Amino acid sequence: MAEIKDPENTILMELKDGTVTIELLPDIAPKHVERMKELARDGAYDNVAFHRVIDGFMAQTGDVEHANMEKDYNPGRAGTGSSDKPDLPAEFSGIPHDRGTLGAARSQNPNSANSQFFINFSDNHFLNRQYTVYGRVIAGMEHVDAITRGEPPANPDRMISVKVAADA
Repeated sequence: MAEIKDPENTILMELKDGTVTIELLPDIAPKHVERMKELARDGAYDNVAFHRVIDGFMAQTGDVEHANMEKDYNPGRAGTGSSDKPDLPAEFSGIPHDRGTLGAARSQNPNSANSQFFINFSDNHFLNRQYTVYGRVIAGMEHVDAITRGEPPANPDRMISVKVAADA
């Protein structure tokens, strides 16, 4: 278990194999951090599929509109949706896309991130300064490594629950 220094800015993501502890970076990307906490507190991320998982690259999730496996799951549209909140402006920084970092998924428009995010399986520095980094896995990366691969996976894994540590 990781030492949680700031429970208000730590996410506990429950996966099939265990808990992933994510330290958020509010000083780097305050709007993205606030959005993740807001959606976690609303329960919006619970049961959302990992709809795009590329070995050696990353695992993407967070489509709260089409990828909730308990409510209106649409595998054909998973990855195309967002939340009912407005898109976020890019908060690019010098924080590199290293293994275990959390990046905001978006369309071609740099200011289109909303609810989707990815966790890097490896150092993906070609993404630096092009996608907002707003967190990093501090414990449980082995559970991320065990997520079923595919675009989309035939039987996708899901985030069973996502909570702000201060609320857990």
